[in-house]
Amino acid sequence: MTGRGGSAGGNAASRAADAGERLSDSAEDAGQQAMASKPFRILLTVGLVAYGVVHVLVGWIALQLAWSGLTGGDNQEASQQGALAEVASKPFGAVALWIIAVGLFALVIWQVVEAIWGHRDRPQGFKRVRKRLGSAGRAIAYAVVGAAAVRTATGSSGSSGNKEEGWTARLLALPFGRILVVAVGITIIVLGVRLVRRGVKKKFTEDLVGGISQGVVRLGQIGYIVKGIAYAIVGCLFGWAAITYDADKAGGLDEALRTVNGAPFGSALLTLMALGLICFGIYCFVWARYPRVSTSGSAAGRR
Repeated sequence: MTGRGGSAGGNAASRAADAGERLSDSAEDAGQQAMASKPFRILLTVGLVAYGVVHVLVGWIALQLAWSGLTGGDNQEASQQGALAEVASKPFGAVALWIIAVGLFALVIWQVVEAIWGHRDRPQGFKRVRKRLGSAGRAIAYAVVGAAAVRTATGSSGSSGNKEEGWTARLLALPFGRILVVAVGITIIVLGVRLVRRGVKKKFTEDLVGGISQGVVRLGQIGYIVKGIAYAIVGCLFGWAAITYDADKAGGLDEALRTVNGAPFGSALLTLMALGLICFGIYCFVWARYPRVSTSGSAAGRR
């Protein structure tokens, strides 16, 4: 009797597992079909172009900071928030911001699907997990910029530097707050190092379908390396805020670029970084034409 009960229970568990697997396969196939559709591909193109425009504008604002000491306005920042504010100030700026937001949230969906089901070309294990974690990180990055575009379009945005200082102060007020802020800084520095490595080793070419010119590869290399350096500076600022127990020392991209500008030969260094960010933006325009979607293929037989 016990045997029959155990057998029945095993069969039920097996049926439930099979049903779960079929449901997962159906969801995966639906996701693939959606991402293979022309409307979604258009949204991906819009999103990557928008991401490129944001970086070009950040670079342009940084150039103004390097050579005039100003950034085009009393409250303008050399940051993604500042770039979005620049878009908002133009004719039809609100419409452009909503288009940017929709495109960026399409990129979020793309990267979430890749984080769950993508990178099947990688062997199972650490390499596939690492690539999926990278997709999850990209989803977060795109979501942050998309949310900032929505806030700017609705007039509810504020200074990104003030936001970073505010939540840094809240972290510092917690038990072991300094350790938490240091951990944030180290995480950002690690992300920066990974971006630099991605540029040096040309890993970003894996995101593209088809051959690309050497000039485009150079644009991507410069862009990723400069972005990585900027991230590393931001991480160091958080570390310095923890060491000095002063949230005002923390900051985002704007504060990082201003720190570079305040260094010896700062204008020249900031100019190089600004041009690097512009290079990354131009690379995104090429990326928008040839994005690789790693979830392509049937769900069956890939387990």
